[in-house]
Amino acid sequence: MHKIFWRLVPLLMALYFISYVDRINVGFAALTMNRDIGLSPYVYGWGAGIFYVGYCLFEVPSNLMLVRTGARVWIARILATWGVLSCAMAYVQDSTGFLILRFLLGVAEAGFFPGVMLYLGDWFPARYRGRIVGAFMLSIPLSVVLGAPLSGAILQLDGWCGLRGWQWLFLLEGVPALLASVAVLLFMTEKAQVATWLQPAEKAWLAAQLARDRADNARAAPVATLAAVFRHPAVLALAFIYFCATACNLGLSFFLPQMIQQQGYGNLAIGFLTAVPYVAGCASMLLAGYWSDRLQERRTFLAVLMLIAGGGLAAAAWYGGGYAALVALSVAAAGIYGCKAPFWPLSTSYLGGGALAGGIAFISSVGNLGGFVGPYMVGWIRAATGSFIGGLYCIAALGIAAAVVAVTVLPRPAEA
Repeated sequence: MHKIFWRLVPLLMALYFISYVDRINVGFAALTMNRDIGLSPYVYGWGAGIFYVGYCLFEVPSNLMLVRTGARVWIARILATWGVLSCAMAYVQDSTGFLILRFLLGVAEAGFFPGVMLYLGDWFPARYRGRIVGAFMLSIPLSVVLGAPLSGAILQLDGWCGLRGWQWLFLLEGVPALLASVAVLLFMTEKAQVATWLQPAEKAWLAAQLARDRADNARAAPVATLAAVFRHPAVLALAFIYFCATACNLGLSFFLPQMIQQQGYGNLAIGFLTAVPYVAGCASMLLAGYWSDRLQERRTFLAVLMLIAGGGLAAAAWYGGGYAALVALSVAAAGIYGCKAPFWPLSTSYLGGGALAGGIAFISSVGNLGGFVGPYMVGWIRAATGSFIGGLYCIAALGIAAAVVAVTVLPRPAEA
């Protein structure tokens, strides 16, 4: 397991890091781009969120295509297309172009995350997946911890070679996706059976472990067909929880730089202060992955962490600003990111047979609509009231609602 982890997971983490930087760097670009091309907070909220409409519409078809073509080729294709579109964002001139390119970027990136979840399931037995998913998804808060100061620094290139700072931001953070698509084709191993870096005995051991997991899952999983995915209460509850978690995540991420800017900080300081809550998110994700694996308890961890997320966001709205609000947002980030480690192992425990690929994609696609709703609500309320406080309260309510559904509606896998 250590050998497989170090061979696969760092590459996948790097890919997800690039993915997340490219989808949220618009939050930093907005510090100067909105004024340059005439975007209102309302239109910006639409553009930030419309990425997830394209993402949702193409998530299931993309994941089914990945099963047909293989993870290596399809993930390389995803990286190449979103890299091109991310770079193209540098040449947006008005609100129409902004909205169209954000939508197409979502279409291009659709299928990456659920495809990786399927890929990891072909390499790691179930009892390791909380830690593995937690390590892989550590890329999300790390993309802000490292990407926020980097984005703030790139904005200082304003005027170099005739380009604005936000244009350099899209160009310099889009190119790595193009390079990574080549790296995937060269270094990503499709299946354990063809891994030249595993010994025959290691391949046999892994195959036996995964076969046992599949047999157990086939007996216990309550959702075994693609048709059942769209109507089973457990899957619908999981999709709702992920919707709320994503709304909290992106409703915060896309506007946090602007919230800090209101306190009077410059672009470079904004980059460093934006990173603070995500350090807490990194620690929470690793701890939640480890303890949910060790205790083999996913649902309780999920509910508690979503409650922490909602409570932290509500506290930040209550304080309104200053260091107390930043501490509250750090608590919220611990809940928002920590919940991801138990969430996906819990989700796959409900899915078996023909439901696995489509079920993961369905939960991800419906859940990622929260990436539209969260930024849209925060942007709309900001435009209507001149304040982010009402928007924070709204996404806090979604976090608390997810915690309630986790304990009252979502059954334990054995009871579903």
